[in-house]
Amino acid sequence: MDEVKKVIIGKDECVEKVMGAVLAKGHVLLEDVPGVGKTEMALSFSRAMGIQANRVQFTPDVMPSDITGFSMYHKETESFAYHPGAAMCNLLLADEINRTSPKTQSALLEVMEEGNVTVDGVTREVPKPFIVIATQNPIGFFGTQRLPEAQMDRFLICISMGYPAVEDEIVMLKSRHNEEPLDRVKAVINGGELLEMQGVAENIFVHDNVYRYIVELASQTRAHGLLELGISPRGALAVGRMARAYAFLRGRDFVSPRDVKSAFFDVGVHRIRLSQKARVDGRDAAGVLKEVLDRVREPAAGEKVR
Repeated sequence: MDEVKKVIIGKDECVEKVMGAVLAKGHVLLEDVPGVGKTEMALSFSRAMGIQANRVQFTPDVMPSDITGFSMYHKETESFAYHPGAAMCNLLLADEINRTSPKTQSALLEVMEEGNVTVDGVTREVPKPFIVIATQNPIGFFGTQRLPEAQMDRFLICISMGYPAVEDEIVMLKSRHNEEPLDRVKAVINGGELLEMQGVAENIFVHDNVYRYIVELASQTRAHGLLELGISPRGALAVGRMARAYAFLRGRDFVSPRDVKSAFFDVGVHRIRLSQKARVDGRDAAGVLKEVLDRVREPAAGEKVR
């Protein structure tokens, strides 16, 4: 994270969230206006982790085969040979994912969920670890295709970076006066070490009361009057995975309710859908999730399992 912060200045919380998603073996959707550093965030992580990264700039003419790969007939051998697509890497940067067709967007569904691509009936595994960091611009809707709920659900978290503070922007301008900060990012781990870290995070202890807390939070979103769509069971699983990653980053071998709260917003904000009444009243997803957190009682330390 310190290596990434050489490039991403003043956004320590965003860096921690992306690192948490990576440890939780999840994918990240960065939703923000152009020019705030979304692409540099992804590139910085790929360099600091010493893993292979591919970048796809999504446009309407990008085809599913550009992602999954394709088979080409070779006259010399009289056989078809597989040519890997962009997904055959450790970190796939999907820039402006909502500017391509739904058919191409759907090419990512299998690889994001199962870590495989299927071409001409043959299923191939992508390298491990595998992470997708996608970006989209929430302002310019001209020429964009809205991501369906099924695909949004594949992203572990959805975050916005926002504009930097004045002092941070001054530091950023100075740091780029005569050099490229990305060139200073060094690989401090490799893919094998990242897999080990993911394994440790996956085995962080979760008490039954914390499991119940996660389920009650998810259930409240499904019953909330201002929501048409609540957090799915996959979303509840995602909260647990992200909470374990936060516990790992905070130096603990168990999940606390604080970790769940930290994960709840970024895991849930893109999985819920506001009702018509909520939109008319000017409510937002984050505000509704805050209500849910206030409604559900946090389990106390030492409390017996209910």
